[in-house]
Amino acid sequence: MDESEFLDEALLRLHRTGPEFQGRLSNHGPMVVEAMVRRGHGEEVERWVDWYSTRLDALPGAQEVIVESTWGEALGDVRRLGDWIALFSEQFQLHSWKDVLATWWPRLLPGLAASATHSVIRVGHAVRVLRDEGSSEVRIEELAQALAYWAARWLPMSRAQETSGTLDVRGALANLPRLANDDARFPELVSRLDDFAPWPTAAAALRLASDARDSQRLLTDIVTEATLYYGSRKRGDEIMVVHAATAPNAVLRVLPSLPTDLWIESQQAAWMATAAVVTMYGSPVDSHGRQPAGIHSAEETFALAVEHKDEHVIKLADTALDVYAWTSDERALAAAHRAAVDIEV
Repeated sequence: MDESEFLDEALLRLHRTGPEFQGRLSNHGPMVVEAMVRRGHGEEVERWVDWYSTRLDALPGAQEVIVESTWGEALGDVRRLGDWIALFSEQFQLHSWKDVLATWWPRLLPGLAASATHSVIRVGHAVRVLRDEGSSEVRIEELAQALAYWAARWLPMSRAQETSGTLDVRGALANLPRLANDDARFPELVSRLDDFAPWPTAAAALRLASDARDSQRLLTDIVTEATLYYGSRKRGDEIMVVHAATAPNAVLRVLPSLPTDLWIESQQAAWMATAAVVTMYGSPVDSHGRQPAGIHSAEETFALAVEHKDEHVIKLADTALDVYAWTSDERALAAAHRAAVDIEV
């Protein structure tokens, strides 16, 4: 069996499950299996899905048709998840996946914080495999379910604004304030940003991209610095801070499949998500905790993540390998190792 068959068989199994379980926990299965297959671990996918899927809930069914004239009324209504899946499945029968993506991406982008960014991350994995490995029915369905999840959990950050400062990404990350975190859920913390006086100015301090290509470079820097941040700081929440890196990387993966006139606003939205996660869950304190021993190759780093099993560890390792490929900076691999040390299964 070739690697693509491992992916399609796993997605077929996972598409019978819903995007959330145990309340609001996100189903990471489709994202993880895409990363595992891409990184050469297809033969281990079935065993991982066997282990992971026991906790998942069934896929919800459709109740009411969403039409073009009323789709805005259903945004952010998780009760309409089955309806959103039906809508996107129909859209992909009528149009190419790139056309559907180009239509819906700017509609969904203001709500990038949906599901603590898990939905856009799932879209990023789905688009990556469609573009790089080719289309199949189950891969199209994966993009439909990912976009539906985003629409059903759509969550805007109302005071997020366009960046207008002069700071580079590293400086902008260091400049972010910290919101008091009392274990409130992600949507509640996002709403608190509205009343957090330092937030809008600090979030806007990043420099503005000069054009579409510059926004792609800036987004690459965001992913890089957020990954290095993970490895270098004592984090307020080891799991949630993972998304400061994996969410913008999802947007970066989608960019080549979007019209270039959407690139700058996509980079802006990704930065606001990263800035929000760091503000809500990060720490300004350098890490003095346990350090991973023996940073080895990229392949060994990802194998360690697969052995660990945790979905966030695997997703961060996938992004860390991207960063290492761009920069040859072993601190990216160290960040993945730190996740494997600090996150418990």
